[in-house]
Amino acid sequence: MRPLVDAVPELDPDERVRTARHTVLRAIGDEGQRRLSAARVAVVGAGGIGSPALLALAAAGIGTLIVIDDDIVELHNLQRQIAHRVDDIGTLKTDSAARAVAALSPHTTVTPITARLDDANAVELLSGADVVIDTSDSFATRRAVAAATEALGLPLVWGAVREWHAQITVFWSTPPEGDPVVLNDLFAVGTEGDPPTCAQVGVLGALCVQVGGVLATEVVKLVTGAGQPLLGRMMVLDALSGRQHELALRSAKAAG
Repeated sequence: MRPLVDAVPELDPDERVRTARHTVLRAIGDEGQRRLSAARVAVVGAGGIGSPALLALAAAGIGTLIVIDDDIVELHNLQRQIAHRVDDIGTLKTDSAARAVAALSPHTTVTPITARLDDANAVELLSGADVVIDTSDSFATRRAVAAATEALGLPLVWGAVREWHAQITVFWSTPPEGDPVVLNDLFAVGTEGDPPTCAQVGVLGALCVQVGGVLATEVVKLVTGAGQPLLGRMMVLDALSGRQHELALRSAKAAG
């Protein structure tokens, strides 16, 4: 798939050294790293899978991270939300995430948005991004994010974790290659039910870190044009058995 963004003319000398292990990767190279530097990535949620995704994207040299969250850091978050520290308890997650990103990648600009994304503001909050990661924990928010990315024509990197299990895919209403697949193709409106929360059934912290890393990898592939994104495919992880498999996804409209 062709790269999502144009590359910046050049990298700062320090940034070139910091990201040198990317530039020797044949699928990224200097041009791909400069594309990462040009990219604007919106991350909805700075919690269990948003935190590691933000750290991985900052380390990768993403130019701008838009962090959208309205919550504060609490002690029970620290089992899995690795961008935050004990000293951050009581502070906004957007502020804590900005601190963590700056410590890893001083050339990454963080735009913190302390707000709850919903149907009324989703398009406004996500406008200007090149790609969106949704790590939110409510289906109302996921619906709002999906509708906004469809309206804006943006790729949506989507992940969900509960207990020992995870699902990861890419939705895109206007991909340059392949068939469009959107959230409604996976969960038709009214079919998602009312799943239990992580507070009720628990979640493996290490699995959140793993999934956040996969989400960041999908963003890197989309931005640089490397490899094949998970569009039309869902990665399903079962950490308890150590197994991973894929499910094929396709457009409900095409299927009809």
